[in-house]
Amino acid sequence: MSPCPATASLAADPSAFLEQTEALRTKDHPRFVERLQQIRRESPSLSKPQQWHLRYLDAWETMFEGDYTRSEAQLRDIIDHSGDVTLAAKASALLLSNLGANRRYDEAFALANRLVDDLPRIDDPLARSMLLMNLSQMFNLAGQTDLAIQYAGMMESTVPPGETQCYPFSMRAAALNNTGRLTSSSPELSRAIDACVAAGQPILANTMWLVLGDRFIEEGQPRKTLALLDRIGPGIRTSEYYAHLLSSQVQRARANEKLGNVDDARKAALGALAMSDDAEMSEWMRDAYGVLYRIEKRQGHAAAALSYYERYVAQDKGYLDDITARDLAFELSKQHLLTQKLETERLARQNSILRLQKALETQAVETSRLYIVLLLLFLASVVFWLLRTKRSQLRFKKLSWHDGLTGIFNRQHFMNEAARILRLLEKRAGHACLVFIDLDHFKQINDTHGHAMGDLVLKHAVAICGQQLRPGDVFGRLGGEEFGMLLVGCPKERGMLIADRIRMAIEASPVTEEGCVVSFSTSAGLAATATCGYDLQRLCREADMALYEAKRAGRNRVMADTPGSLAES
Repeated sequence: MSPCPATASLAADPSAFLEQTEALRTKDHPRFVERLQQIRRESPSLSKPQQWHLRYLDAWETMFEGDYTRSEAQLRDIIDHSGDVTLAAKASALLLSNLGANRRYDEAFALANRLVDDLPRIDDPLARSMLLMNLSQMFNLAGQTDLAIQYAGMMESTVPPGETQCYPFSMRAAALNNTGRLTSSSPELSRAIDACVAAGQPILANTMWLVLGDRFIEEGQPRKTLALLDRIGPGIRTSEYYAHLLSSQVQRARANEKLGNVDDARKAALGALAMSDDAEMSEWMRDAYGVLYRIEKRQGHAAAALSYYERYVAQDKGYLDDITARDLAFELSKQHLLTQKLETERLARQNSILRLQKALETQAVETSRLYIVLLLLFLASVVFWLLRTKRSQLRFKKLSWHDGLTGIFNRQHFMNEAARILRLLEKRAGHACLVFIDLDHFKQINDTHGHAMGDLVLKHAVAICGQQLRPGDVFGRLGGEEFGMLLVGCPKERGMLIADRIRMAIEASPVTEEGCVVSFSTSAGLAATATCGYDLQRLCREADMALYEAKRAGRNRVMADTPGSLAES
């Protein structure tokens, strides 16, 4: 993270040579690899602390190459056995990044909580800066933007001697980008780029350049993205950092698609898929499949379009599930800390009780035991009766919440649950989308095929919707063939994607019963908290108006509220 000092030889000053080599990791990675190989050849001459420093550099390079399993074992060995507090702190910071990249979020946030507690005891400026950087990255990954910016700010105010503001500036820009508050002209982004370029940190500079390229695409300036990729492409290929190689390839595909360069877009998207693992789940893979799906669809290649769409849906669901897993792991880590605190208090109370019991040992023990047994029997009978009563109440309550035909929430409970969740989201300014769905021409199905077939269509539609929704979403039948969905933690753009995915899935899945095939479609109206606020009545009104516009526009489409107008998907 620091600039490389004057050159030293390994034989003359091994410790200084190791520190210089460490400083080259992100500034000049090819040179870092060369020096690391030199140190390995001469490692027998190193002292024990220097041997541990070499192991740390080996672990960093192993993780850079993408071998997370082997690097985790190396890092844990350093933490547990090196005996060097500073080196163990650096290894812990790197292990935090390792666990996050490997999607082991429960362990990552548990480690993050421990590192937060350890921060006051870390005196080494560089080790402390590394901890703050990785904590900022981890909390940004969990969607905790305020915490991520807080730790980036702590980095800015405690930059070690010889360090630049490249790392804290880039952490702040990354956190703002994760919330959608960053634009191509944001001063935070240009400040991070300038700092990393001036510091000679090509990997972090490329990260920020790629963020800028993504902003250009989102703002309708794809030509700027292509020009930027042409300029930074040689540096990305030199560093051989996999995430940058894949991200730049996908950006090139998206930009060419926006410009109508079909062949170039297809070539770039296929190139991204060629360099990735089939089992990989990421936003980049999702976007690559999305480009290919839209190209094949526009060219009328139905079979190829369907194949790419299925992979796109799988990637999109995996990506959304990964976001949910991060959020859940973060919440569980907070609950774990609370549980530990309560356990400590419980143990303290137990100790007080034990001391009291010891003071009462001289009294009539047998009589006390008898009273205790009688009391326990009485309490057990009361608890048993209360449990049975409560179980019956919950069973009847659950029945009163659900629609008798489809098994999902009925209108009253859906509205109550949606209002409750919206109140919670309003307190933390979270996102949500309310979607109203109506089956097109449902009365004709009943009139033509009978009400039994109509019931099958309703159940079939509910099953398809349930496959596309996430565990935290709320789903209910509002009446007849109309349904409501509250997509929790979902911005408007993602809500439109989910609603349209449901629409296409329903359209592509007719009901077949005793040789009779019934095809049907659906119209949907969406209202987002970002534009309508958190009042349920207003959201319902806007979603209902959007649904009406979808029907009026010809049905089998998704319409969304937009200030002053409606947007269509």
